[in-house]
Amino acid sequence: MIRINLLATERRAAKAAGKGIQAGQKITVIGSLIVVLALAGIGWRYWALGQQQANLDRDIAAAKREEVRLAEILKQVQEFEARRQQLEARVALIDELRKGQTAPVHMIDQISRALPEMTWLTELRQDGYLVTVEGRCLTLTSLSDFVGNLEASRYFMRPVEIIESSVLSGDGKGPDLIQFTIRGTFQMAGIDSAPPPPPGRKGAAKGGKRG
Repeated sequence: MIRINLLATERRAAKAAGKGIQAGQKITVIGSLIVVLALAGIGWRYWALGQQQANLDRDIAAAKREEVRLAEILKQVQEFEARRQQLEARVALIDELRKGQTAPVHMIDQISRALPEMTWLTELRQDGYLVTVEGRCLTLTSLSDFVGNLEASRYFMRPVEIIESSVLSGDGKGPDLIQFTIRGTFQMAGIDSAPPPPPGRKGAAKGGKRG
């Protein structure tokens, strides 16, 4: 009688099948680990790029704030410099005119008082009672206020005329300026002024007593 050991064959088949399953499981686990590591690397890279972008945004925002702050400081410096020049020019002009005695003290004082902020004079000429003033200011409003102040002072007959005005470019080193020339007739307060008589004639009509 021939006996065949089928049990041994089944065991060998089961072992072979078990080894195949284990190899497949290892491959699956390794593949899963690779996928997880790849996803983790991508996630970390995305997070790092986000952090870099956030840092760049903060740096840009800080730079913009600094730019605004410096622009405000520059503006204040320019305004201070303009006011300093205005005061120096005003003092120099008053001193020069008073030393030369080329105009009545009342006229000089009234012109000085009529000057608005950010407005200064460069030249003053007097021909009899006719006064021509040249100067500079930052805005047309300042020029209009200057003319209005002169007319309201009662020391200048209406109207005080704006003869000329033009814009002087600051060329990036300072604000643009308005250069102007105005002309008016000076009179003592409350008394009509009489112009000096023409050459060759003696004044037939004299003005009122000046105080």
